[in-house]
Amino acid sequence: MSSMVLIVDDEYAGRETLQSVLEGEGYQLEMAENGPQAIEKAKKLSPDVILLDVMMPGMTGFEVCQRIRNDPQIAEIPIIVLTALDDRESLLTALKAGADDFISKPFDRFELRARLLGITRLNRYQKLIQERAKLQEANEQLLSAYEATIEGWSRALDLRDRETEGHSRRVTQLTEKLAEALGMSQEKIMHLRRGALLHDMGKIGIPDPILHKPAALTDEEWVIMRKHPQLAYDMLHSVEYLRPALEIPLNHHEKWDGTGYPRGLKGEEIPLSARLFAVVDVWDALTSDRPYRKAWSEEEARNYIREQSGKHFDPQVVELFFKVIQ
Repeated sequence: MSSMVLIVDDEYAGRETLQSVLEGEGYQLEMAENGPQAIEKAKKLSPDVILLDVMMPGMTGFEVCQRIRNDPQIAEIPIIVLTALDDRESLLTALKAGADDFISKPFDRFELRARLLGITRLNRYQKLIQERAKLQEANEQLLSAYEATIEGWSRALDLRDRETEGHSRRVTQLTEKLAEALGMSQEKIMHLRRGALLHDMGKIGIPDPILHKPAALTDEEWVIMRKHPQLAYDMLHSVEYLRPALEIPLNHHEKWDGTGYPRGLKGEEIPLSARLFAVVDVWDALTSDRPYRKAWSEEEARNYIREQSGKHFDPQVVELFFKVIQ
């Protein structure tokens, strides 16, 4: 895309001269005949650079320059001042007014082209930096919206399950600590966090009489309850940004010895994030009050997790877990 140059000169001959010098150089040229028109066109067109004659009736180029610099909408547009006044005072006045460059008339066409090229390149570079900053800000806002949505879903799930208020937040925080202790990358931890928050998303598909049953589930009810990891995967897989987070929702009920569900994975077939989460999930369940039992003591919970090392849990993850909770 070509750079736009706004030429501001009250004399037709001056505008024509500049046009003849810059034609064929790849610029889009726009004209203004006086100061007010220059400011209006600058606002409307947002040119890449303004070539501004100083000696104009009504509003001088110095005044135009100052007005542009004081207007936040157009203040950043580079300005090259053109004047027949070849003296130090005019140069200082132009610079004080906010000009980026200064060329005396009669000017050398090659010098003008070179100076203009330098400024348009710099302006394009600055615009590119601004666009990248805007894009990064937009990405950060989108990411924040994603995280807020996931946390909202997680809170809704905790409320529906009733017995587990705050459970998703607690298990997520502790699983993140295990991942950090392992030196997992921040990107992987981000996906792990999302997966931990949504680990029981599939319970949306479990009927209330089963989900809220205070007594032990029947064999038939367990068949339905054990579908919730696959239900979570089926529901969330179509959301592209959540796919890397699905390891935990799908696999958090798998067991190290292969007796878990839904796929009966064994040992290191189970993704690491799910192996980390499994220990934390059971720990939080045991040490929290439930409608059908009071919370276990920490000592009882520790003994149970040690006893399940190599059965339900990855032995190395169990050791890491105890180091982290110390």
